[in-house]
Amino acid sequence: MVATKYVVRAYERPNGDLGIRNHVLIIPVDDPSGTLASNITKILSGTKAIPHPYGRLQFGKDLEVLFDTLIGYGSNPNVAASIVIGLDSSWSNKVADKIAKTGKPVEAFGIEGYGDLRTLERAARKAKEYVQFASELRRTEVDLSGFTFSIKCGESDTTSGIAANPALGYVTDKLYDLGNTILFGETSELTGAEDVVAERIPNPALKEKFLKIYRDYISIIESSGLDLLGSQPTEGNIRGGISTIEEKALGTIQKLGSRPIACVLDYLENVPKGGGGQLCFLNSPSASAEFVTFATAKGSVLNFFTTGQGNIVGNPISPVIKVTANPKTAKNMEEHIDVDISDLLQLKVSLMEAGERILNYSLRVMNGRLTSNEVMVHEEFSPIKLHITA
Repeated sequence: MVATKYVVRAYERPNGDLGIRNHVLIIPVDDPSGTLASNITKILSGTKAIPHPYGRLQFGKDLEVLFDTLIGYGSNPNVAASIVIGLDSSWSNKVADKIAKTGKPVEAFGIEGYGDLRTLERAARKAKEYVQFASELRRTEVDLSGFTFSIKCGESDTTSGIAANPALGYVTDKLYDLGNTILFGETSELTGAEDVVAERIPNPALKEKFLKIYRDYISIIESSGLDLLGSQPTEGNIRGGISTIEEKALGTIQKLGSRPIACVLDYLENVPKGGGGQLCFLNSPSASAEFVTFATAKGSVLNFFTTGQGNIVGNPISPVIKVTANPKTAKNMEEHIDVDISDLLQLKVSLMEAGERILNYSLRVMNGRLTSNEVMVHEEFSPIKLHITA
């Protein structure tokens, strides 16, 4: 039973989703449109672009995942309105039409037949209108319930598994009990602990779905015939004292807390909506920028990110709270770290006290405080790519 009532000020979107930021997003649907999208941000304050190198000649599930990601960004509760730009207007309209179902303003533009300059003028005029629209939206007081969060670790070391991740696990349980959704993934990094995760899934069909997703993912890696030492665990992990992927996995899952897992999602599946807390597995890469990008596309408004050696990844629209229990990292990479819990490693505070420190900081971020990644302009946007290009 959760005794404390937490209140935050959030943006309530037309479909009822709750956001903590209020971006006007410029979304290029393909690689050639990225330049124009970025140029809009150069002339209009209050806009943010997410250029990427993908789109053209992608096909099948690979293209579907890209579209799903772009639609997810425009639909994310941290976005107030979107401009969608593509070389071909049919692609722009496809993405914009899906975003429009959220009830938020969105407009699509195609470059073909107009050129950059005319399209820039048309899109920028509409973006200006959206920025002024967003500027009048106001936060309202809501309970800390009904939000979607994500959890990640990166550049992990021994301090991650024994201190930072368990403290984040406390936060995960607390957010779950308050009625929020928490997303986790990093499929390959579960190796050696996949059975432990599976046992947390009470539904037999979902358990088998999770194990199949995991096995299929690992089989692709193993089929390459390569030794992944240096990739899993990474060279940074090894320097930090993690010698095997199994060690890394058993430390990684500490951030999952102790609640049941009742949600298992593959690439193109959406997070279920409904009352009560839920802990959801996302089939996803372990690469930091790719996971945070994907979780944000699935609706995460805030990412909790533990790091031992000092990972610097951020995101364009979803704040990333960096937590470390490594005293050297807290000191030497101070500008990247939001929450220092190295005193937990020194047994000066309890696990609960460290967890409450993370949770209390997250409330400040939800109410408007900028994270280090936002101030440092770390805005990595890395969509997942599954296939070769035609």
